[in-house]
Amino acid sequence: MIIEQLLILIKPDGVKKSLTGNILTKLSEARMVIIGTKAVKVSKKLAEAHYYQLKDKPFFGELVDYIQGKIYGEPWDRVIAFVYQGEDAIARMRKIAGATNPEEADPISIRGAYGRITTKGIYENVVHCSSDPSEAEREIKLWFQPDEIVNSVYSTKKIIAGKGEKTVWA
Repeated sequence: MIIEQLLILIKPDGVKKSLTGNILTKLSEARMVIIGTKAVKVSKKLAEAHYYQLKDKPFFGELVDYIQGKIYGEPWDRVIAFVYQGEDAIARMRKIAGATNPEEADPISIRGAYGRITTKGIYENVVHCSSDPSEAEREIKLWFQPDEIVNSVYSTKKIIAGKGEKTVWA
């Protein structure tokens, strides 16, 4: 077994529907360790960087608005971000999350139980899970600073910032 990390986001629709507790209960079945967590009001820059591989798709704008929670407004315009760590974390957590399309997801998975496709065709699939180890590293470094994660998982370096030092991703 390989110890992996992955990013999991409870998306704005999951926050709006008060599903955070239900989702965490379901994720806890994998017996992983949470090594980072925070609430994030997603900027357009962060949203576009997160979904960069989809930038040429016709639905990219709606996807960016969705992860920013624009369609829900305050106080639902945020995500809860987690870094989980454990044996074969990515495959195990993606199985618990279910297929991206809620209609194709196993009914006992998070997306199968709580997701939906809106009449406008938006996948409200409640959670995001990193797809592979390299994508997990890219996403974790995008969403978290080194000092926001309790275990050292990737290389860091010290830089001079203002009057002191700051730890950043190497």
